[in-house]
Amino acid sequence: MSKQDGSNRLVSGPEVDDATATILHVDLDAFFASASLLARPDLVGLPVVIGHDSSRSVVTAATYEARKYGVHSAMPMARALRLCPRAVVLEPDFRLYARLSAHVMGILDDTSPDVERLGIDEAFVGIAGLRRLAGGANRIGPALRARIRAETGLVASIGAAGTKYVAKLASSRAKPDGMLVVPDDAVVGFLHPQPVSALWGVGPKQQERLARYGLHTVADVAHTPEERLQAWFGEATGRHLAALAWGRDARSVEERGHEQSFGHNHTFFRDVTDPAELRGEILRLGTGVGRRLRDAGVQGRTVTLTVRFHDFRTITRSRTLPEATDVTRVIVETAWSLLDQLGPIGPVRLVGVRASSVQDAADHGLLWDDSETWGSAERAMDAVHDRFGAAAVAPASMLRRERKREDTGPSGGD
Repeated sequence: MSKQDGSNRLVSGPEVDDATATILHVDLDAFFASASLLARPDLVGLPVVIGHDSSRSVVTAATYEARKYGVHSAMPMARALRLCPRAVVLEPDFRLYARLSAHVMGILDDTSPDVERLGIDEAFVGIAGLRRLAGGANRIGPALRARIRAETGLVASIGAAGTKYVAKLASSRAKPDGMLVVPDDAVVGFLHPQPVSALWGVGPKQQERLARYGLHTVADVAHTPEERLQAWFGEATGRHLAALAWGRDARSVEERGHEQSFGHNHTFFRDVTDPAELRGEILRLGTGVGRRLRDAGVQGRTVTLTVRFHDFRTITRSRTLPEATDVTRVIVETAWSLLDQLGPIGPVRLVGVRASSVQDAADHGLLWDDSETWGSAERAMDAVHDRFGAAAVAPASMLRRERKREDTGPSGGD
């Protein structure tokens, strides 16, 4: 989720030449927050924070009204409420978010055969081959935004340019509820006044390194000889910075039919030292990951365990399986083994489980001899959950833990 609060919003009109703007970046505005407000229209226009109402929780998302107070995703909830004491806290509904995301991605698929999903709330859309039949960005973009709003109630901002990099940056400047077309001949003028943080891949630490060499804007980077950038930051990074500073990005839109990873995190109400309690939480999180994989019709090959300690030190451990799976038992037992490999550990604040290296579902293989049987049983449980609720069938340890639940949901960047 972006920290963008709309204060530097920039949009274009239909008179802008869109002939070279062959890539759209479609980004749902404050997606989790906007989706949650569909059921609470009385809160529209108010500062709303999505997350669990606990001092130990973190912000999942925030409306633009809350962002103006400095609230943003991944911020500790306690700090968010200090910054914005009048914020309304709503519980996240990840099943709703997945359903709405699938609807929006279906709209994009209807528009173009070239759609590259970046996550649950954004995607690139290639429109180079659509101009003769559907028009250019100035026609396709507004039609997409109108259809998304009409069918889902959500608001999308769109950036259009000749490269993925500039299109993505343009959509962020168009937020909220706007569209910005950047023709090829306007790219340099658009990029160079931007701070170096606008360069794709430049985070806070990279910003500090660039600042040490007097590089504060994209223009500063652009007018630094590439050889010097390579000497300062390494050959690959120097080339990357020089190319982006002049708007060069040769990447094409690559079709991706589903999210590239599925994960859940949990922040404990109190720090946990009991290995049995950690394993019980991993069981619950892994069960959610397996269900999401099966719902999406995909399997993951890499399982990642995240552990954050009481001092906020965070470690991750991953294992790539011999073949992809959507079987909860495989995911959970892999995560348990990763936990065991850590040996004795201190108090734990957060634990997370993620499946990545995602591919379309295939027949189960030899990872566990009975994995196919387990997979069939889990799908039967899914059907029971859909009809009677998530607590209808579950391991006893999960039923006991459900009363203690404090924080769960997609991790990272949804």
